[in-house]
Amino acid sequence: MDAKPQQNPEPPPSTLPPQGATSVPPPPAPMRTTLRRAAFGAIAGAVLVTGAVIVVPDDAEDAAPPVPGPVARAEAAAAAGSPASLSDLTALIGDRQKWVETHPSDAPSWAVLGTAYVEWGRRSADAAYYTRAEQALQRSLAAQPGERGNVEAWVGLGALANARNDFLAAKKWGETVRTRQPKDWTVYPVLIDAYNGLGDYAAAGKATEKFGTLRKGAPALARTSDMYRNQGWREDALATAQEAADHAAAPAGKAAALHRLGDLAGERGEPAEALAQYDAALRTDRGDLSSLAGRARALAALDRTDEALADYRTVTTKLPRPEYVLELAELYESLGLDGDARTQYATLRDLLTRARTAGVNESLTEARFEADHGDPEAAVELMRTEWAAQRRSAAVSDTLAWSLHRAGRSEEGVQYAERAVETGVRDASYAYHLGVIESSLGQDGPARGHLEDALRTDPGFSPLAAPLAQEALDALGEPAAGGPAAVQPQAPSAVPEPTQEPTQEPAKKPEKGAGKEPAPETGKPSAPEPAPSAPRAEPGAATAAP
Repeated sequence: MDAKPQQNPEPPPSTLPPQGATSVPPPPAPMRTTLRRAAFGAIAGAVLVTGAVIVVPDDAEDAAPPVPGPVARAEAAAAAGSPASLSDLTALIGDRQKWVETHPSDAPSWAVLGTAYVEWGRRSADAAYYTRAEQALQRSLAAQPGERGNVEAWVGLGALANARNDFLAAKKWGETVRTRQPKDWTVYPVLIDAYNGLGDYAAAGKATEKFGTLRKGAPALARTSDMYRNQGWREDALATAQEAADHAAAPAGKAAALHRLGDLAGERGEPAEALAQYDAALRTDRGDLSSLAGRARALAALDRTDEALADYRTVTTKLPRPEYVLELAELYESLGLDGDARTQYATLRDLLTRARTAGVNESLTEARFEADHGDPEAAVELMRTEWAAQRRSAAVSDTLAWSLHRAGRSEEGVQYAERAVETGVRDASYAYHLGVIESSLGQDGPARGHLEDALRTDPGFSPLAAPLAQEALDALGEPAAGGPAAVQPQAPSAVPEPTQEPTQEPAKKPEKGAGKEPAPETGKPSAPEPAPSAPRAEPGAATAAP
């Protein structure tokens, strides 16, 4: 029988010292035992230990099936690869805490508890839960090592490393599990996040395709949409994200799918559509604070700044992620509220310090802050360290480029800015940064093109930077009559008429490769087939729990 859920999860007593996810290297030896799913293993263990016997009444066939409780709903969501609601996640944590107090050798239950702690810490922005998660996962491995079949704990450590933005460690854990059990679908979300964090988009695409073959339905469709987005296939990303939203069943999963649609609309420069999708997500799951942050972002782009400020203040109080605090501070600054902006920047510095203490890598947000509002040289150092650690995503490339530019080293930065734009990710800020860097180097033609692209992609991509992008474009002026100087040659100066017939110059040889047919484009991977689902819901319509 499940124990009564606790409303405020607290960790069980543990003598394990806190350790970083990177500090425990994955064992190299192959494993011969097979994996039982963590959630189902915990349930099976509970049944075996308690020896529960269920008496079925005579009229059971006519009775309606029992309504699943919060613990069962959280376990079902985990088994489907979907997020659980925060209330259900709380119940699951309380249930497993009670269980392991009296069954300390139940390795699957410790793994479930540790993974639930990771999810709680990620969705509450409370890094203290990451330490609790590692303690629980280490207790699981102490009870049953990974080499003896407990790869649930290894997958949990990979998820923990991703939550700490330690993508290299997450990759090592994920690849260790995949080598032993390539058909275990639970490891592929860990690998996808790790590869994306490292900027290895090709490997992320392959892992996404494999996940889609092993696990059909909304989670696979959502991952495929993200893959298309990272490759610049915006229409495919939108269509697949909509399909994921149509097939999502539980409120938390539906809200996550609607949130993704809001993000895609915002990146296309459609803040009204983004606002509609975020509102739909919040109606579906009122606890989806990330959608409230998206709503604030869309309201700011629509110049509804009073509403945006109210939403940002709510979000940064309940979900104090550094990137949200930075967005609020920059909105204040764009409105001329310098005192409020300074307060938020001070709050941001405090959050970044606490993140470092808790072992969470927030270098990307810290470098963005330092580049524009602090010490650009410190930003360069942060991003150089990330680059040396093989964290080479489009976001890191862009931030390193901008930091170098702000530090007066535009010639060094331009190659990283070009790399960020060439990844395929259509982020208006990337094009803006590249355009400004090119302008500082006297490359007016390319600079004009990239600044126009930034404002065409998303005219309100930043309350501070978007007006600056327009100013930079206006300063460049219109291209010279007849086309840019790089395309239109200057007219030759007048020369005296020759007194004799000019000798004919030999014809120039065609340039190498001219006239060749372009290489055929490689076909993009297809989206996975969706699982059967309920009919499609209109954006904005609330979805009831199944």
